[in-house]
Amino acid sequence: MRSWERPEIISVPGESSAPWLHDTRTDSLVLAEPSNTARLYVCGITPYDATHIGHANTYLAFDTLQRVWIDAGFPVHFAQNVTDIDDPLLERASATGVDWRDLAESQVELFRTDMEALGIIPPDDFVAVTEVIDEVADAVSQLLKAGLAYAVPTDASVASADGTLPTDLYFDIEAAEASTDWTLGDESNLDRETMRSLFALRGGDPDRSGKRDALDPMLWRAARLGEPAWESVVGAGRPGWHIECSVIALKELGTDFTVQGGGSDLIFPHHDMSAGHAQALSGRPLAGLYSHTGMVAYRGEKMSKSLGNLVLVSALRAEGVDPRAIRLALLSQHYRSNWEWTQTMLDNAIARLSAWEASFGSESEAVRESQTEARSDSSELMGSASALAQSVRLALRHDLDTPEALRLIDLAIGHTLDDPRLVNHAISALLGIDLSGA
Repeated sequence: MRSWERPEIISVPGESSAPWLHDTRTDSLVLAEPSNTARLYVCGITPYDATHIGHANTYLAFDTLQRVWIDAGFPVHFAQNVTDIDDPLLERASATGVDWRDLAESQVELFRTDMEALGIIPPDDFVAVTEVIDEVADAVSQLLKAGLAYAVPTDASVASADGTLPTDLYFDIEAAEASTDWTLGDESNLDRETMRSLFALRGGDPDRSGKRDALDPMLWRAARLGEPAWESVVGAGRPGWHIECSVIALKELGTDFTVQGGGSDLIFPHHDMSAGHAQALSGRPLAGLYSHTGMVAYRGEKMSKSLGNLVLVSALRAEGVDPRAIRLALLSQHYRSNWEWTQTMLDNAIARLSAWEASFGSESEAVRESQTEARSDSSELMGSASALAQSVRLALRHDLDTPEALRLIDLAIGHTLDDPRLVNHAISALLGIDLSGA
């Protein structure tokens, strides 16, 4: 699947290094330093109601991470899935009378457009689940043969024409724990009661009869009448949610990749189960570090499709809001914090963008005047643009502290700098805000 156009990332003079990033698994800051190429997997969208501010907040956080790596001289290999076949997508398609494929295609295209407008670095591998059906089925077959998966019959309502009951396939947590180094809860650090509650809320079926463990997740959903299904080595059906990301991540990035990223609502069960599936398939850990973004609220409630309280990037753009202001509004909040989107926040970002353009924009009068002063009076005490750029780097290397980076740049407004163009380039490269006037 094609992604979108990559933004230009300017090389900025100065020294940098890998960032310290919060690891959910250990609840500590860990040096996210790759041995060679930084390998990043960030879970993608289920393509309906894209792209809301919560989506944008997550993808901007890991865009910032990539920019820090790139600035430090590390090549980056970034992979992302699109869950273009899943129950929520099918339910929305049915409710709106739209073919599920058409709905997915239109929302993925909208997502591409929004990401490009926001200046988000595209994935090197942008993979739809429907593109890897065979690979997922092969992985499920491998787990079955290894004794790490089992069948659960469906009920009579989905019996085939000959009266036989198709079987859904489930991951056997207990068997996986016994045969690998993975343990349920390794990534989430949650107690079992909390796990069960979240499992039920986030697509799981803890009360299904025939399962060996209430938390065992589905690997393969047998074909149902009226639902999309694919013929495979494990029978007709479609992938479960968690196994898709395990397969795509292993295929594109291999094992032990640098960072697994996503929203904090994916910690359990999605990332916990994906890690278990991957270790059962490969014998190795999926990722070295698990990083998660906070949740974004609107009008007092977590922004979510189910509640319908979404602020869409496309809607803001249609109203004439500069995508750079949207980006600045998001950068004003730390990526791990939970916060609420407000008009005031956006207004502040618009004002900040205007002030930055006036002070640091390459075509601004302020830039031209300060450059003239620097040439005409070398004895005048100048502010160090290089020192400012290094301070911004340091803030970002400390757990992607974008609010501090923005504060540092704000402090330089109105001050004479020895190299305003360097500040312009640092803002572009590290924060993704183009002040060129293009």
